Parts: sequence; structure tokens; C-alpha cells
Amino acid sequence: MDAKRPSGIHQTILVVAVALAAVIGSVSGAIGAVLMTGAINGSDIMARMSGTSRASVATDRRIVQMIEEESASISVVDTVAPSVVSVIIKKPWGAVRADEANQSNSGFFDPLNAPPLPDIPPNQDPNELVEIGGGSGFFMSSDGYIVTNRHVVSDDGATYTVVTNDGVELPATVVARDAFLDIAVLDVAGDGYPVATLGDSDKIRIGSTVIAIGNTLSEYRNTVTKGVISGINRSVTAGDDYGSDEVIDRAIQTDAAINPGNSGGPLIDLLGEVIGINSAVSYDGQSIGFAIPINDVKKIVDDIGKFGRIVRPWLGVRYLEVDKQLASDESLSVDYGVYVTYGNDPTTEPAVSPGSPAEKAGIREGDVILSVNGQKLTDHQTLGSVISQYNPGDTVSLKVARGEEAFDLSVALEELKAQ
Repeated sequence: MDAKRPSGIHQTILVVAVALAAVIGSVSGAIGAVLMTGAINGSDIMARMSGTSRASVATDRRIVQMIEEESASISVVDTVAPSVVSVIIKKPWGAVRADEANQSNSGFFDPLNAPPLPDIPPNQDPNELVEIGGGSGFFMSSDGYIVTNRHVVSDDGATYTVVTNDGVELPATVVARDAFLDIAVLDVAGDGYPVATLGDSDKIRIGSTVIAIGNTLSEYRNTVTKGVISGINRSVTAGDDYGSDEVIDRAIQTDAAINPGNSGGPLIDLLGEVIGINSAVSYDGQSIGFAIPINDVKKIVDDIGKFGRIVRPWLGVRYLEVDKQLASDESLSVDYGVYVTYGNDPTTEPAVSPGSPAEKAGIREGDVILSVNGQKLTDHQTLGSVISQYNPGDTVSLKVARGEEAFDLSVALEELKAQ
């Protein structure tokens, strides 16, 4: 039996530091208005058209639209909720205590100001598991594969359990963690699980209604929130209170309430299709959440089904995105693309990885990669996202600027090996 859940439980979420001004409008009393006026059918509206103002008719139509949207939302939740799971994170008491000491020594900041875990009770077995946090996920296949965020299941020393919509607890195994996206895949025993339908995130539009479902605050399972798509193609850097960072390219911004514990849950449209995976929230603003576009995740789903692992193409360069400031600082001849440069330590994080496809093709430190197979590299079309569209073994043509010279290089991509 697991130990009693401590009050200092951590809710898993990535935090984005952004400064945005939000103007939030609300519509209240819609359902009350419907109840007061009674049911409205086609004959009612036709009768009113002959004896009331256009404004009144417009109001009636708006009420009908709101009823239809309300019905659509309820239908969507009823359809998708069975595929959504809560991910529960547990560790032994002794390991939790060690983690707590390391975090306090490292100066990590808990944005939720959670109280410290209680002392281990007398005669408490330090190996007994205690719940320390949670997240969300959803079934991507009927035989038990579940998609969630990598940061939800990043601890190799933890034990993971999923709780289905109908309350069944299932031990879960981490099958894969993606090296580029904040995505991981879990596996549970059994078959016949309800599967979420994946939509097309390339077709979403700002202002469209979306619904988020998740394990809010790691306590309120399958919580439903509703909002709109506030922005697309956002590039954000997010971090948790353990000091790890994630870069989310092409992120979907939404004002649907996303809270700690929602990480890994689906963002769905009114067709009942998953268009994103909820991953991060801003504590600097109100109603600012971000989701990974589902189209970026589909290849992971396919890879797990075909190979049982995530297959990623590998180029082997470290880089910075070029803007006018970087171009000026480094005296570059171009003001776009990616600048190949080393990381924090040139000995351990070289600009070009030894033995990599990039090195074999002749890419050097200081080069600027401008395009891949004719696709120009920009802040909305990054090198990582473009390369991820290909498979290991594919040959791509890179346009490279070196000083004042520009030329093409052919690179044979290889599979990224698990680290």
C-alpha cells in the first residue's frame, strides 16, 4: 500500500516567461437567458421576423448558435474524455528526501510555493512509495500506448501509474522520450483502450474554439476547460522548477486554462480531434498557455507503431538562429538562417559533432545554413523542425554561406542514437 499522499506534491508544468498584455472578454448568463425565454424553434424565429426588429432576430440567432456550440462542446468532451488518462508519479520516501535536499542546495524555485514534505513517520519504510506529482496523457493506440510530455516522465528513478477516465489504475512503462520535442510515450498492459483522434494542426485558425482536458493540479482528474486559439507559430523557451528547459517551436497559444498537472493532456477542437498537446503556461500573464502542434507528434506515433521506438534523423550541428543583431556581432554576410557555433564548452559541445553527417559533408564552425532542399530557414521554420520532416538515410541539399561565398552541400542524414 502506498504511503499517504504528502501535502507538498509537485504539479508538473513547464513555465514560460513572457510579457503579454491580455484583454479578456467574457459572456455570462447565456444559459440563464435560454431558460428564461424557453425553447426557440424555427417557427418562433419566423414569427418574430415579421413583428420584431432585426436586432431581436439577431439576438435569437446568437442564442441558437450558443446552444449549438454548447451541445458541440459537451459532445466533444463525451467523445474524447475516455481516452484521457492521469499520470501519477511516485518515488520511495528516502529518494524523495534526497531530491528535496538537492533542490534546496541548488536553489531551485518552486513557483507553486508548495509546503515541504512532512518528516518520515516513525517506523516508516523509506522504500515505500509516495506520490510526488502528476501529469496527463491520452491513448494513441488501443493496445496501451499513451502520449504525454517528456518532462512529466523525465525521472528514471520514479515509478509511473496511469489512471483511466473510469478510475482504473495501471502500471506504466516509459517506452521512449523524444530528444527534440517535449514528448514521451508510455505503455500499459491490456488492449481495447479508447483512442483519441488526431487532427491537422496546420489547418487551425486564430479564434477557433478549443477544449483542454487534463489532471489539473495533479488532483482534479479530467478537468475540462475551454477557450480559443490565441496565436500560432509561437517559439517559446519554458522551464520547470527543477532547472530543466525546453524549447517549443511552432507552439499553439491558447487562453483555455492550462494548469500544473495538465501537461501531456490533449488540446482538442470542436470536431473532437486532438490538435495539440498541452505543455506550458506563463505565470507572468493571464490565460496564456502553450501546446505542441499535433502534426509535430504524428511521426512519433507512427514510429512507435512501426519500430517500437522514436526514429529521428541526425545532422549533428549546434547553432544559433541568425537575426540582424547576430549578423552584426559576427560580421555575417546574411541576416537569416542558422549560425553553426559551439555550446557552452567547445570541448564537450562542439559546433559540429565528430563523425556526424554534417562533418562528413564538410560543414564547419562559423558556417550559416540558409535552407534545406530549398526551404528557407526562419524563426517559424527552424532547422530542427525542417530536418525532422525527413528520415534517416535521406539525402538533403543544404545552402550554406561561408564568408562571402554561398554554395550547396549534400548531406546523408543518419539516425540519432539514444543517449
